[in-house]
Amino acid sequence: QVQLQESGGGLVQAGGSLRLSCAAAGRNLDQYFMGWFRQAPGKEREAVAAIGWSGPGIYYVDSIKGRFTISRDNAKSMVYLDMNTLKPEDTAVYYCAADTHYGKVVSSNCDYWGQGVQVTVSS
Repeated sequence: QVQLQESGGGLVQAGGSLRLSCAAAGRNLDQYFMGWFRQAPGKEREAVAAIGWSGPGIYYVDSIKGRFTISRDNAKSMVYLDMNTLKPEDTAVYYCAADTHYGKVVSSNCDYWGQGVQVTVSS
């Protein structure tokens, strides 16, 4: 069982930056891939970025490559999404999620999900 809680969402102007944080709690977190996902109104949820227990991010959706960075602080059980050069099309509810299977992470089919935070980018 993994509990996830996101924070850091808000309203930002286009071109600005935000950092999303996800606090994870549970046993054997080192077995879990972690990911950030987003769902905009009227659209399907999509995987934005994913990371394993160590090392850099291992997946980024094309639309955010070069602008967003996923990272993980295992000592603090935290996962972050640094979002730069934000665009109005980045507006969505962003979710943190976890699963032991990488395939389920990139297909937005994780077993454990946070409640989500709203990110709104104004033009």
